[in-house]
Amino acid sequence: MNTPPSAGPATGCPFASPPLSTHTTPTGCPVSQRAADFDPFEDAYQQDPPESLRWAREQEPIFWSPRLGYWVVTRYEDIKAIFRDNITFSPSIALEKITPTGEEANAVLASYGFALNRTLVNEDEPAHMPRRRLLMEPFTPDELRHHEPLVRRLAREYVDRFIDDGRADLVDQMLWEVPLTVALHFLGVPEEDMDTLRKYSIAHTVNTWGRPKPEEQVAVAHAVGNFWQFAGQVLDKMRQDPSGPGWMRYGIRKQVDHPEVVTDSYLHSMMMAGIVAAHETTANATANAMKLLLQHPDTWREICEDPSLIPNAVEECLRHNGSVAAWRRLVTKEVEVGGTRLPAGSKLLIVTSSANHDPQQFADADLFDIRRDNASEHLTFGYGSHQCMGKNLARMEMQIFLEEFTRRLPHLRLAEQDFSYVPNTSFRGPEHLWVEWDPSLNPERARPALLEAQTPVRIGEPSRHAGARTVIVHSVTPVAEGIVRLRLVAPDGKALPRWTPGAHIDVECGDPALSRQYSLCGDPDDTQALEVAVLREAEGRGGSAWIHGQLQAGDRLRIRGPRNHFRLDESARRLILIAGGIGITPVSAMARRARALGLDYALHYSGRRRGTMAFVDELAALHGERLHLHVGDEGGRCDFDALLAPPAPGTLVYACGPQRMLDALEACCAGWLEDALRVEHFESSMGTLDPAREHAFEVELKDSGITVNVRADQTVLGALRAANVDIPSDCEEGLCGTCEVRVLGGEVDHRDLVLTRAEREAQSRMMACCSRARGGRLVLEL
Repeated sequence: MNTPPSAGPATGCPFASPPLSTHTTPTGCPVSQRAADFDPFEDAYQQDPPESLRWAREQEPIFWSPRLGYWVVTRYEDIKAIFRDNITFSPSIALEKITPTGEEANAVLASYGFALNRTLVNEDEPAHMPRRRLLMEPFTPDELRHHEPLVRRLAREYVDRFIDDGRADLVDQMLWEVPLTVALHFLGVPEEDMDTLRKYSIAHTVNTWGRPKPEEQVAVAHAVGNFWQFAGQVLDKMRQDPSGPGWMRYGIRKQVDHPEVVTDSYLHSMMMAGIVAAHETTANATANAMKLLLQHPDTWREICEDPSLIPNAVEECLRHNGSVAAWRRLVTKEVEVGGTRLPAGSKLLIVTSSANHDPQQFADADLFDIRRDNASEHLTFGYGSHQCMGKNLARMEMQIFLEEFTRRLPHLRLAEQDFSYVPNTSFRGPEHLWVEWDPSLNPERARPALLEAQTPVRIGEPSRHAGARTVIVHSVTPVAEGIVRLRLVAPDGKALPRWTPGAHIDVECGDPALSRQYSLCGDPDDTQALEVAVLREAEGRGGSAWIHGQLQAGDRLRIRGPRNHFRLDESARRLILIAGGIGITPVSAMARRARALGLDYALHYSGRRRGTMAFVDELAALHGERLHLHVGDEGGRCDFDALLAPPAPGTLVYACGPQRMLDALEACCAGWLEDALRVEHFESSMGTLDPAREHAFEVELKDSGITVNVRADQTVLGALRAANVDIPSDCEEGLCGTCEVRVLGGEVDHRDLVLTRAEREAQSRMMACCSRARGGRLVLEL
């Protein structure tokens, strides 16, 4: 037997790790044995797609599957790049049968007139975007809020049916029917027999993404054919009176003015596809989420005790164990992805569930962490112009379901069971989810009033800022006049998140609305505690007064983070670290890190009086002669002109302190290389948006294919959210950097306090919460 050629750069085959199979790719490269053995219909993939493809993410991120006849793509950046370019990577095969069926089954489908054509999922340009834009409005956050009361009522009614039973199959008894009812309500379809529609929906999934056995194909074809005819009959009834509510009637009304865009065949296909898309993925996603949460009892207990964690828990569940495992694309021209040459005509299985576990995108990616600050960057809803339009309806339903379960059944636990899944490549959720509880412990028996409580639903906005954690105040220690140091520890004594110098946390000062940012100032290697120092500011906004007046050792505190937008560049040849007043907090951590790394650094610390300067003795003990104190009433003053002249190549200046100090430093560093000065700000001076002094402009979203108008009285962030575009945010004052977006065209009027001078001049990034366009148009990579 001939031995296949070895893989490597010389052959132009970058992957295919040994041992190798006898197969070759369409480009003539060898196929590894693991790639040859890959079968998404087997139990390993069905139970846990990301785990089954760990070897691929680590060794062969793009591989050829001889069994499927598809290239399989597994890493985040490669998949996002594919989603971004829907011309080179056509969605046209997204609804193609992945397993060809026999003549008899095909004849059955033909007998029903089955002609599922183009939908929003599988349509190419230039037809796709005009239809998407025309049909988008019912999916915007403002419109979706109208459906919230129905979802809440259904969740309550279905839980009422089994609340006293002590055992339930959540899939059969709630999680399939409620999303289906909501889907029909959203579409405007009369509620029909739920069991029949469930059979139709499963048949459609198996027919398109599954591998039905020859003896099953005819039965599946009959179910799909009946589903097709049902969709047509409902559509015909709607045409008789298109004035009612629902997305399909909305489409019929749009057809009157745009018959060339919203065609009859398109509406028929969307009716059938919409019933599946609007409910099956949500039903499966909620079942996956409940299974995952109950497998992590500590996390389940946390969201039961703190419902504000639910929005970010939903995002993390969608990332860690979402209901959409993979999508498909067709390569329209030869292209290279991730170092692999793909010929025109190649079919791709892009496994988004694997991308969601890529450690290059998600730190400690296999960890289930409901406070993960970038959980909403998952690709479960896709990305770009074909991103799921119903994503926020699904998010809303999942939040309400979790709220109902955590409030009424906090003592819920998984029953002993084996989990089964409908075998297919792309959509997954357990067919059954048995749970148990002791009805005598139902909290509503003792406290009926809890049924009236509601947690606000977050619609249309990633909940990065909602991942608060509870900590215990271990100590409150005065460290200078008007300054206290807080040492914060985990309630269970476990390790807290690691952080890097320059990082901050957000502290809820008695009220979630009174949230303030404080730089971390302890030892980054101390994972048992987080430390901040807080100055009582007489002219502040209430946060520091609350901490100084109310907080005591033993109190519970809610924090978010850590996050870092003031990172230390550890490759610098030399560091000049400058702090004024309470600005010593982030700078002290930087000095500690520089000392640990053996870097050349100097620490300059200024204050009005020695008694008002925190950590003086600690800093002296740590840094010795590298510490330079400049005490005002002792005649000390930091001469910035002398310190910073002439410019020193390879030297970086990090500074934090009062605005007047930062302004002086910026003037002194005007002759330095770009970005030699890096500063941390305490507050924004951008002020409230004044519509009388602003102008409206357009924002083109390159990846999504839409253009959004930004009014004079509106921020870019607000306009994007209203258009159903996900933009994470936090402070909304231009201070934190959370809402940063990439700019591809146009001139930005920068108003943030995050970007450096060079970054502003490059015109490649902006903060959506505050910055605007100088002209009439910006192009963003969204």
